[in-house]
Amino acid sequence: MRLLDKDNIKLSIKDLGFSEDDFRRFQRIVRRPNGIFLVTGPTGSGKTTTLYAAMNELNRPDKKIITAEDPVEYYLPGINQCEVKADIGMTFQNIIRAMLRQAPNVILVGEIRDKETADIAVQASLTGHLVFSTLHTNDAASSITRLVDVGVAPYLVAASLVAVLAQRLVRINCTKCRAPYTPQREELELVGLAPDRIATATFMKGMGCPNCNKIGYRGRRGIFELMPMSNAIREMTFRREPHMNIREEARRAGMKTLYEDGITKALKGLTTLREVYETAGTGEH
Repeated sequence: MRLLDKDNIKLSIKDLGFSEDDFRRFQRIVRRPNGIFLVTGPTGSGKTTTLYAAMNELNRPDKKIITAEDPVEYYLPGINQCEVKADIGMTFQNIIRAMLRQAPNVILVGEIRDKETADIAVQASLTGHLVFSTLHTNDAASSITRLVDVGVAPYLVAASLVAVLAQRLVRINCTKCRAPYTPQREELELVGLAPDRIATATFMKGMGCPNCNKIGYRGRRGIFELMPMSNAIREMTFRREPHMNIREEARRAGMKTLYEDGITKALKGLTTLREVYETAGTGEH
């Protein structure tokens, strides 16, 4: 059973937990007139919440937004939402084809699962539409090779993709019972923090109280890896370079990995080092 909190969907982009740099990049990306923006991560990593926050940001009278979802998890006023029903022919592909006849500005495709859906999304982005969708990959760079593996030509991926956002959810410290603490040496060695970063950190940990049911955590926050498509990454995509090469190029251009973003939040006292490690590993993929 999946329980959905409708209040979550009222989140703005600002509430998702982006760092200042990523927040500014994200706002620029979602205001582009065309292209594909992908959100990646495993089931339950908050992809739908992030996409709906973007839809809320774009939902204005002068924007026509149409979605194809399987299923429609939340209903957004002012947005045309279609639910996939394959048994009567309402597949992702058929819904998107019908959408394009309605002259939308923004299209949300619940998930790119096969070559047909990917091809139609790419063609829509190249003909003046802004397309949002999700993929199941471990990091941002892997989504490029996944699209190529699905069957999309590398030059089309390079031309249509504008950015990829990988994300996970970490539990955040309970605000009622959190208190400063000093991590054990084993914990610091596990995450590999440099001494200068430890010296300026504000480590916090929930002690456990009725508000958090004695767990020490209350609520969750996203950790993010935002990879805009630079000219260098487009060239690498065209040449079918391995995703590790693309990832390294993105990091040279300033991309923070999931792990690095999580550590930054732990250093500010929002969560714990162990929670980040258990959710995102060490970031050395």
